[in-house]
Amino acid sequence: LSLEVLSGPSCGLQYFFRSTNSSKLKVSIGRVSPGDVILKDSEVSGKHAMIYWNVNKLKWELVDMGSLNGTRLNSKVVRTSQSESRQWSDPVELSDGDTIILGTSSEISVRITSQAIPDLPFGIGKASDPMASRRGGKELPMEDVSFDKWPLPGYDQFGLFGIFDGHGGVDAATSVSKLMPEAVAEILSSSFTREKILRQCDSSDVLREAFRRTEARLANQYEGCTATVVLVWRDDQGNFFVQSANVGDSACIVNVGGKVTKMTEDHKISSHSERLRIQALGSPLGDRVTRLHGINLSRMLGDKFLKEQDGRFISEPYVSEACRMNAGGFVLVASDGFWDVVNAKRAVQVI
Repeated sequence: LSLEVLSGPSCGLQYFFRSTNSSKLKVSIGRVSPGDVILKDSEVSGKHAMIYWNVNKLKWELVDMGSLNGTRLNSKVVRTSQSESRQWSDPVELSDGDTIILGTSSEISVRITSQAIPDLPFGIGKASDPMASRRGGKELPMEDVSFDKWPLPGYDQFGLFGIFDGHGGVDAATSVSKLMPEAVAEILSSSFTREKILRQCDSSDVLREAFRRTEARLANQYEGCTATVVLVWRDDQGNFFVQSANVGDSACIVNVGGKVTKMTEDHKISSHSERLRIQALGSPLGDRVTRLHGINLSRMLGDKFLKEQDGRFISEPYVSEACRMNAGGFVLVASDGFWDVVNAKRAVQVI
């Protein structure tokens, strides 16, 4: 049993369960712990619904646990006429391709397969593959590629870090991990540019130009990737500064003196800022539209074919303000596979 949250505040989360795992034959869905599927949606009850394996029918079944806002399977309500008394509903059989709707905003897609699914720690999602149809439905390997270099060769005061999360394949992410540092190094070869960054404590122009050059040199027509890049520099007084630029949904946070700042902007189709940008182009999206042409991102590097067909896809990065670091401060950069299951507060506590 595979569950993916398609819409709502917890959009993007994925969960996997096996009928042969006796400890997971009942899958609870709700807003608070303890539970198996936790949805941070105010319309979802603390204990909202349950999916369980019927050992007699050898089928997965769904029941509403007396929720306040109801449960629907596809378009049919699964609660009984006694729902006001918080009674459980009668069980309904789940089929591959069904959609479970909790309240009005949280939709969960259901996939039921007979193939073995690799054992994963509970709550750890497996990267979805919106481009699978282009590759014959084959499962893809790890597609995250990272880069780190301190200092950059030839520039003792500058360092560069980044993560690139591929989709449709790993080639675009691999190429960007090589092209981006080259572009940054080219731009920093100008002493005027380096002095300007140190004087103004700002590298916005450098980061934007690096993304522009990388996109121009990238030849991937049917593959793309997110890109989150962090430029670090040290001024003549020994102070450290960081500034980030990104496209996609790989994110960067900075912790300085216990204050956590997000340095990136998510560019999912479901992101409010991206929906406003797309609406300004004259192409407003429906409330439940979370993908365009099978992909859930609106900004990325690569995917040249998509960009040629649809002007809503762009490669222009979001650039943060520069942040001054101090002793004990740190930067964390990760792809959505991490952020989907660990929030910033918890990540800081762990570090």
